[in-house]
Amino acid sequence: MPKIKVDDVEYNTEDMSENAKAQLASLQFLDIQMGKIKSEIAVYETAKMAYIKALKEELAKAET
Repeated sequence: MPKIKVDDVEYNTEDMSENAKAQLASLQFLDIQMGKIKSEIAVYETAKMAYIKALKEELAKAET
């Protein structure tokens, strides 16, 4: 019997209506998608830091 907790109340998923199960599935899908986006953002932030570092190095070379 899989259970979920919503606002500190535990629910048995087997006892849910079909509509509630569909809403839960949508929430689970969104959680997965948001996790993927967060991972992508981490990659972009890493690349951004590398570009900033490279730009600073290039600007420092131009000053000398």
